[in-house]
Amino acid sequence: MPFLEEMASLNMTEDEFKALDKEVRKLKRIASERASELHDLVEDRLPAGYADLPGVADACYQACLAWAEANARLTAAQG
Repeated sequence: MPFLEEMASLNMTEDEFKALDKEVRKLKRIASERASELHDLVEDRLPAGYADLPGVADACYQACLAWAEANARLTAAQG
């Protein structure tokens, strides 16, 4: 099935697909930034910065979850 027909079967226009692709790339960047913050906390501030660990870890988890959900939608749209 050609690509545009696949998008039509998912009720997604080409512009919507491009917007979703852009969203996935943005969310991946944000998740990478949060992972970097977590890494910096572990490498540079522990054990003294232990109180920051739950908030930084949750922010990283939430960013990764948002990326995973958007990426799943993109993967489904790609067929």
